[in-house]
Amino acid sequence: MTDRFQTTVPSAVRQALQLGKKDKIKYVIQSDGSVLMKRFQAEEADPVLDQFLSFLAVDMQQHPEKLQPLTASMRHSVASLVADVDIDLDVPLSDKDE
Repeated sequence: MTDRFQTTVPSAVRQALQLGKKDKIKYVIQSDGSVLMKRFQAEEADPVLDQFLSFLAVDMQQHPEKLQPLTASMRHSVASLVADVDIDLDVPLSDKDE
């Protein structure tokens, strides 16, 4: 590690990730403390999600009185709903899931 906290990506890793000069990498910190390094790829925008988020932003600005804090009870309810659900967002969807 350099004085500026920089590292060199080993040749084998660069080849495995198909990295070239000026490419970007992404670090993902796992729950066990390990770190996953990936080649960064800008994701295409989702027009439906973008429109929905824009709608939410406008609604929140126009009606701030309707905003409520997330209560401990609400957090507990959500946690109990997803307690046994394992999700890997990096796994590609199967044909039946798309």
